Amino acid sequence: MKFPMGASSKSSLSEMLSLFFQEFTYRVGVSKQQHHRSVTSKVKRSIDILGSLLGLAIAAVVAVPVAVAMLLDDRGPLLYSQVRCSFQGRHFRMWKFRSMVVDAEKLKHLVSNQANGHIFKNENDPRITRVGRFLRCTSLDELPQFWNVLVGDMSLVGTRPPTPDEVAAYDAVHWQRLNVKPGMTGEWQVHGRSGVKDFDEIVQMDLAYQGKWSVVYDITLICKTIGVVFSKNGAC
Repeated sequence: MKFPMGASSKSSLSEMLSLFFQEFTYRVGVSKQQHHRSVTSKVKRSIDILGSLLGLAIAAVVAVPVAVAMLLDDRGPLLYSQVRCSFQGRHFRMWKFRSMVVDAEKLKHLVSNQANGHIFKNENDPRITRVGRFLRCTSLDELPQFWNVLVGDMSLVGTRPPTPDEVAAYDAVHWQRLNVKPGMTGEWQVHGRSGVKDFDEIVQMDLAYQGKWSVVYDITLICKTIGVVFSKNGAC
């Protein structure tokens, strides 16, 4: 093999290997980089634990009427779980009150995606049940996620938790949004919720959150989220 002037066989081989192992090398680099300070904050974790315990108490009360409504509308399990990606892409099982028909994932290919980028959204998704639409509009479907917060897979405030197939298509810049734990709320929840349909816009929000993060800012976003939920702004 001939090499161009000024290049060595060693440097050319390194370039070939770096191209071949590009994805693997990047993932290792992500796992070894310094943790974002929100991940190691004991105060943030304490707020997460206290908030999740309160949230689970509310979820337990709400579960009874939700179960009865589901029984009358669309029989099936009360809870729905899906594998999502947490801090640095680690997989976990996220829980919700079921808002779609049973086996909805198998019907996903029949529904058009109205979003741009590595997310899936459809405002009139036919898989959503009548009870499920109410749960989504009021954000009650997300109450079981307080369990994910309690065990440490999620935080009260963070980034939107992506699915593994979304993460598999990420570019390097997209991986930066996983430098913090996913949250039940965040910049995307306060500034648009379901109205935000561009993935790059979500990424910019997530990165902006990392730059502005503080315990006080988390509390501010939590308070704003409560207002957004009660006003149903951007819901469904």
